[in-house]
Amino acid sequence: MKILLLASTAACLFAAPALAQDTAQDDTDPNVIVVLGQGLPDTPGTPAYSTVEIDREQLVTTASGRLEDALGNVAGFQQFRRSDSRSANPSAQGATLRALGGNASSRALVLLDGVPVGDPFFGYIPFSAIAPERLGTIRVTRGGGSGPFGGGALAGTIALESADAATLGLVQASALANHRGDTELSASVAPELGDGYAVIHGRWDRGDGFFTTPRNQRMPATARASYDGWSAGARIVQQVGDLEVQARALAFADDRVLRFEGADSSIEGQDVSLRVVSRGPWQVDAIAYGQWRNFTNVVISSTRFVPVLDQKDTPASGIGGKLEVRPPLGDAHTLRLGADYRRSEGDLFEDAFSAFTGARTEQRFAGGVNTDLGLYVEDDWELGALTLTGGVRADRYTIREGYYRALNGAGTVIQDDAYADRSDWEVTWRAGALYRASDALAVRGAYYTSFRLPTLNELYRPFVVFPVTTLANAALDPERLEGWEIGLDLTPAPGLRLAATYFDNTVEDAIANVTLAPNLRERRNLDAIEANGVEFAASFDSGLLSLNTTLAITDAEVVGTGFAAPLDGNRPAQVPEFAASLTAAYEFVAGGRLSATLRHVGEQFEGDQEDDALPAATTIDLFGQVPLWRDLSVVGRVENLTDEDVVTRNQGGSIDLGAPRTVWLGLRWGY
Repeated sequence: MKILLLASTAACLFAAPALAQDTAQDDTDPNVIVVLGQGLPDTPGTPAYSTVEIDREQLVTTASGRLEDALGNVAGFQQFRRSDSRSANPSAQGATLRALGGNASSRALVLLDGVPVGDPFFGYIPFSAIAPERLGTIRVTRGGGSGPFGGGALAGTIALESADAATLGLVQASALANHRGDTELSASVAPELGDGYAVIHGRWDRGDGFFTTPRNQRMPATARASYDGWSAGARIVQQVGDLEVQARALAFADDRVLRFEGADSSIEGQDVSLRVVSRGPWQVDAIAYGQWRNFTNVVISSTRFVPVLDQKDTPASGIGGKLEVRPPLGDAHTLRLGADYRRSEGDLFEDAFSAFTGARTEQRFAGGVNTDLGLYVEDDWELGALTLTGGVRADRYTIREGYYRALNGAGTVIQDDAYADRSDWEVTWRAGALYRASDALAVRGAYYTSFRLPTLNELYRPFVVFPVTTLANAALDPERLEGWEIGLDLTPAPGLRLAATYFDNTVEDAIANVTLAPNLRERRNLDAIEANGVEFAASFDSGLLSLNTTLAITDAEVVGTGFAAPLDGNRPAQVPEFAASLTAAYEFVAGGRLSATLRHVGEQFEGDQEDDALPAATTIDLFGQVPLWRDLSVVGRVENLTDEDVVTRNQGGSIDLGAPRTVWLGLRWGY
């Protein structure tokens, strides 16, 4: 299947006519300029839901140069832990919004050019594989229901859009190094050819990293968080008659060391996708994609400092597609009819070892297949200053072929479970209204539902963060969210935008890692997680000076009965009550920019018992770019200027820290 999809994609590329420039005229309206490389335009009802947009300037001026850092400018965005992709275990890098965390799987749906990027087995996001300098914009929709985005958009959607050739320029390149000797190399070539363009890009990040372990807890086996990751890809966009064809391929790998010598983890992946867009009277957006991923991880005993678990192979694949049609119904209505499908398959192979003898004590095998077929219809109705939007979605899902098998050191089967297949329908819906009272004021409100299937990881894979073991649970039910929100958008003066949203979201059957005994947890469905709060966003741009700020205040708590009764009223694990970000930038000359980002994250708890606190942390980042000659600039970046101790893990007093003060210096061409 993998070879077939790659061959099919290549055949489409070579058979296609000449490549395209970045703009083309829409045959239906000669006055409308269409930018190639994107999907169909946003519908009129899109602003009815709470959205924040991250523009390209913010993407290419982060202090760390990493995607998750740019997303951190949206208060309410969070990963399971505060670490970035240089010093986090990849399987802990799920993405969520609105303080609806609690475990490491993504509760937000992350899309790259319309394609889900979450790992098919774990649900984590391979942040290190997506270079922010290759993106044009990011739109974060908090809440909003699944709608046309697809199953999995439980807490919202993060839509990443690739930059086109005009934005990238013919050549971009950068080389930076920090004061510890870590390096970051990136380059792209984006020629405009005929009726379209091509982009070829690559990036390589490597370094010995920093000590995540506090000085007073280090020992001879303690290691720096070294990392070595690369990504390479190509994208071709072309006009073929009345159709626009977009083909993309990406390959990546990332190796990391976490806390102790020998505690190695790795991810790798190969992704391909093909998108066909028709912008005629009958608008069509069709996507097909394939993903192949793998993950490995070695767990080191924190007392004897020898391997106790080798998660040596976790191959997984994701195959899917989407078809959306917008028939011509006149100026007042924008109707969307669509279907999407995703099949996730994966297996786990791991060995457990004695910390005393080094002998293999157990072999474990687990895996399964999840599928989701979704059908949706949605309509936006424009009534002068009022826009109404609403839709319904039906998902037919299956959880099947699940198994868990364990052998002892002698090769004797000690557990051999095959889980019953199950399937069901989930019906979700959303509705919203947007009223533009004036050019300066818009009022919006929405009510929505959504759902998320448990991942293969949650269903079948136990894991160890020594000495705590967390068991899988093949009986997990899907998570279901019901929520509403109301908000205001103000534009009181040119260049100034203010937004405020109050929301109330409830996740029923929320999946969490529940403590059963000391050093033993299991994934369970809680009764619910309830979260309500306020979100603020403001931006100002005078041409030379710009300000962007977001703030989220959230009251989140667990609703628990039965086994979860002791957790009732607790704040969910890894969830802060308060988060805020402020970035100020000054463009002192064409191509020259100075910026500073102040970010604060409130106190969080490591687990479900409201113990092992992660203290609040405030960081300051700096960025500067000064043009030297033509398209060549010198770049300086400072992460965590005040060298704040950002606690990312606290397990009974065993602490991990995030990035300390880090100074980068280098050159850029063509940004």
